[in-house]
Amino acid sequence: MRRRITVAMVVMVLVTLVLSGLVSLFLAQQSLLTSTRRELLHEATGLAAAVPQEARTNSATDKDPAATLRTLLAALRPSLRLDGSAVIGVLPGGQLVNLTPFNRHPALPAGLPAAALPGRRLYQLQPVTGRTGGLVFAAVPYQASIRIAGRDRSVVQVVVLTRRPPTSLQTAGPWFGLSALAILIVSGVVAWRLGRRFTAPVRAAEVVASRVAAGDLDARVPEPAGTDPELAALAAAINSMTEGLSRAQAAERHFLQSVSHDLRTPLTSIRGFAEAIEDGATADAVAAAGVIASEARRLERLVGDLLALATLEARRFTLQPQVVDLVAQTAEAAAGFGPSAADLGLQVTCVTAPPGRRLYATADPDRLAQILANLIENALRYARAGVWVGAAPGPDGGPTGTGPLVWVSDDGPGITAFDLPRVFDRLYGARRQPDGSRPGRPIGSGLGLTIVAELVTAMGGRVWAESPLTGEGGTRMVVELPPAPGGESGGAPRPASA
Repeated sequence: MRRRITVAMVVMVLVTLVLSGLVSLFLAQQSLLTSTRRELLHEATGLAAAVPQEARTNSATDKDPAATLRTLLAALRPSLRLDGSAVIGVLPGGQLVNLTPFNRHPALPAGLPAAALPGRRLYQLQPVTGRTGGLVFAAVPYQASIRIAGRDRSVVQVVVLTRRPPTSLQTAGPWFGLSALAILIVSGVVAWRLGRRFTAPVRAAEVVASRVAAGDLDARVPEPAGTDPELAALAAAINSMTEGLSRAQAAERHFLQSVSHDLRTPLTSIRGFAEAIEDGATADAVAAAGVIASEARRLERLVGDLLALATLEARRFTLQPQVVDLVAQTAEAAAGFGPSAADLGLQVTCVTAPPGRRLYATADPDRLAQILANLIENALRYARAGVWVGAAPGPDGGPTGTGPLVWVSDDGPGITAFDLPRVFDRLYGARRQPDGSRPGRPIGSGLGLTIVAELVTAMGGRVWAESPLTGEGGTRMVVELPPAPGGESGGAPRPASA
C-alpha cells in the first residue's frame, strides 16, 4: 500500500508538472513572439525614419538612399540579431518590387514569402508585423524621393526585418528540467513518508485484527500521539471492539460456569437420592422422591428459561401488541401469586388504583403477564414481609409524554450501587443471596430478569431498577411501556416505597 501511495503521488505530481510546464511554455512562447514583434517594429521604424535624411544628403546625386540602408542593415545584422533584412518598393497596385535594379521579383529575407506582406496596406504607409512558421517579421513603409535617370521620383519603400526568436523550451527547458527533477525527488520523499504515516497504523490495525480473529482478545492497537484523527479514531474503534469482545467473552464464560453449576447441583441431588432409593439406604423414600421431583422441576425451569432466552435473543418470536389495561393486568398478576406468597408467609399487594379507574398502554398481554410474573417471582425470593405491584402514568401524564409504568417492589435487603446496573445481566439473580430465614422460597434460574429486559425492549419499552427505597433496603423494578394511542392515562398513583 505504501508503494502504491508513493507511486500515485509521484505520478500525480509528474502529470501536474507536465501540464503546467506545457501551459507555461506555450504562454512564454507567445510572450516571446509578441516581444520580438514589438522589437522588430521599433527597429524597422527607426531605420525607416532615417531614410528621408539620407535622401536629402544625397539629393545632388543619383544614389538611392535605400542602398545605404541596405549597407547599414548588413553591418547591424549581427548586433540586431536579425535573420534577414531587405529594402523593397511597393507599386500603386500593391505589388512588391526591387528598385535598384528595378524588377518585379523582390529579394525578400529567406523564409519570408511575398504573400505574407500585404502590399496594399504597405502602399498606404501602414506598418505590418506577423509570424510565418517560426519566423517573426516587421515591415515599415516610408515615402522617399529618389533620383532615377536624372529625375526625382516619390516612391514608397519598405524596410523588412526578420528574426527567428529562440523557443521557450530552449531558454527555459534546462531550468524547467532541473526544477522538475528536484520537485519529483522531493515529492517522492514526501509521498514515502506520508505513505508510511498512513499505512503504519493500518498495518498495526491489521495485525491486531488478525490476533483478535485468532482468539487473542488482549491485543490492542497502539495510539501514538500526533496520529491523524481518522487513524486515531480507527485505532480507538478497534480497541473498543476488542474490549467489548473481551467483556462479552468473560461474561459468556461466567454464564457457562454459572449454568454448569446450576445444572450440576440439582443433578447431584437427583443422582444421590436416586442411588439411595435404589440401594435401600433411605428410610423415607417418599421424601427422597419429593426432593428428586423438586430438583427436576428446577432443572426444567432452567432449561426452559435458557430456551426462552435463546429464542428472544434470536428474535424468533412474535408479538401481538394491542391496547391493554394495566390496572387489570397488575391486579390479575398480584392475585395469581397470592397463594404461593401466602405459603411463604408473605403478601402480594396490588396498589394500582380503585377498580373504576383505567390506565392503558400498548403491549402484548401475554408477554406483559410473563414480565410481571418474572418480576414478582424475583421479588418473592428477597422480600421480608411482602411484595407490591402497581402501575402509574408516565411523568408527563401518559400518552402525550413518557409512557405509562408498571412496577414491582419488595422490602428485601436491596441492591448495592455497584450491582444496580447489572441486575438484568444473565444469572445475576443466581449470584444474589436471598433471605435464608424463609424455607421454600422459589429457586430461580437467574435468567428471569434478563428475559424481562429482552421482552420489554422487543415491545419498545425500557426497564430499570431502583434501590434502596428506604434506609433498610428495598428494591423496585420499573417497566416503561409505549402509551396507547388516544387512551386514558390518569387515575393511577405513583410508585410508592415498599
